[in-house]
Amino acid sequence: MTPLDYGIVVVYIFAMIVVGLLLQRKASASIDSYFLGSNKLPWWVLGASGMASNLDISGTMINTAFIFAMGASGFFIEIRGGVTLIMAFLMIFQGKWNRRANVMTLAEWMHFRFGKEKDGDVARIIAAVSIIIMTVAMITYFAIGSGKFIGAFLGIPAFFGVPSQFWAATLMIFLAMIYTVASGLYGVVWTDLFQGVLIFGTILFICGMALVKFTLPETFLISVPLRDGGFQAIETTREVWTGLMPSWELGFSPESSYSIYNLFGIAILFYLLKVIIEGSGGTSQYMIQRFFASRSDRESGLLSLFWTILLAFRWPFIMAIAIMGIVLGSQQGVISDPETVLPVVINELVPVGLKGLLVAGLMAAAMSTFDSTVNAGAAYWVKDIYQTYLNPQASSKLLMRHSRWASVVLVLIGLLFSLAITNINEIWGWITSSLGAGLLLPTLARWYWWRMNGYGFAWGTAAGMVAAVIQRLILPDIPEYFSFLIATSASLVGMVVGTYLTKPTDESVLLEFYKKTRPFGLWGPIKHKLNQSVLKQIDAENRRDKIATFFAVPWQVVLFLTGMSIIMKSWDQFAWLLAMLTILSAGLYHFWFKHLSKEVQID
Repeated sequence: MTPLDYGIVVVYIFAMIVVGLLLQRKASASIDSYFLGSNKLPWWVLGASGMASNLDISGTMINTAFIFAMGASGFFIEIRGGVTLIMAFLMIFQGKWNRRANVMTLAEWMHFRFGKEKDGDVARIIAAVSIIIMTVAMITYFAIGSGKFIGAFLGIPAFFGVPSQFWAATLMIFLAMIYTVASGLYGVVWTDLFQGVLIFGTILFICGMALVKFTLPETFLISVPLRDGGFQAIETTREVWTGLMPSWELGFSPESSYSIYNLFGIAILFYLLKVIIEGSGGTSQYMIQRFFASRSDRESGLLSLFWTILLAFRWPFIMAIAIMGIVLGSQQGVISDPETVLPVVINELVPVGLKGLLVAGLMAAAMSTFDSTVNAGAAYWVKDIYQTYLNPQASSKLLMRHSRWASVVLVLIGLLFSLAITNINEIWGWITSSLGAGLLLPTLARWYWWRMNGYGFAWGTAAGMVAAVIQRLILPDIPEYFSFLIATSASLVGMVVGTYLTKPTDESVLLEFYKKTRPFGLWGPIKHKLNQSVLKQIDAENRRDKIATFFAVPWQVVLFLTGMSIIMKSWDQFAWLLAMLTILSAGLYHFWFKHLSKEVQID
């Protein structure tokens, strides 16, 4: 980094802080303004902000590591979370279902679904606590990845026996906190929009550079991490590395950290199952916050589509970085740690000035994930615990104060946990396949099973998350599908026992929920209380949504792979992917896009 590069980064950071502070007054009107932007934010701003929030630096480093070490088929590992395949479900039906509740948080939604009696309160509290825990875990994940990335450029030394990566992460988090705490969702989405433009420019530059200047050699070395902290170099070929059809088995040695993916076919099927459950059940934190903030069903769908199309550019960028890392390794010696390919490529191959822009763009990616996570997480303390149960008479000024202090406390706890973990994939795998798995089945069943009540949700969620923590303490190195089975099994037992040992939710609550949300699933005893004309409307909408989902999921995967094939210069693969994309797009238009409406009317 030269003084020019550092200057560009400083100007970017200063601009972010200024934008956030300028929006402080508008965001401070109420907690509705602070956390939802008063439901006045345009769909294209929310979609662009969502894309920027998904394109985090930690995830980009992990995804680059998998592509670098495994070739194009490494993409399929990140179906577990990095592909953000849940967007297909949010686009077709989950986004509008959530928006129809007119709430601020997923925990507040529990009152909408289960009522305001004791079981609804228990579900709301458990949901709030579990999502606050997930927020802390995500901040930890963010801190580890951003610390590795920024530490590679700023040269911050270790202090008091604490690694330099921690101080690098602390510096960036502190800077992002200034505008996040000051301006809430207003600051988050508008700074994300600015950051998204910077990110997009970064992606186009790197992809163009990779296409014009870098070609994979016929044979080359890649590297994989070992369990003892070392690394192993492995020779592969261009033909094998660029193949998009994944092998059923991989051949990593038992000493490799990636040996947990050796049963690759089973791992991919497991990730697909997990995504189907997760997508069908919806999501929480900053992703669902965009839909709570949207203005209509139509805008909910449009922001999802825009979000997904923008997010598709992430994977050509990752592929470009991986190819540049391989070419660099063939000239200077293989890059040992796959998780450092991104900063090494930028340091070694990007010219002065442009390097500053690129670092600023990737810092933007990191900050946009952090700000969204913190803003959404703080809402669960303020809205669902403090205002609802501790101080219902709290003034707007006091609630705003708690909003800001909650953000600060969550960040400090996440930073402290980052001192205990050094591997990005380690924390990400646990979040996606164990801790998050404890939420999956209760989150799924709440939409589709009328008999499930608030106690079932609470017992299932608590059992799954406790099992995930115990698994982490006792069996930290088991494959992800085993940790997933442990958490989901405990969650399933807790959910069923909690539901059947307690009485059903009040029928009037269920009827109001069903009339507004209109989900499909096991709602027979409730739905048939509506008149036949309304039922026909609901059944027609549900039928279209089910069919459209079968187009949307492969459409998103093929969209992402198509961009990757261009960067690999695999023109045969590009041709058949483009043909598939055209067919899937036509089906998506026919069954979904042309039916988007501004609002659903219930008689």
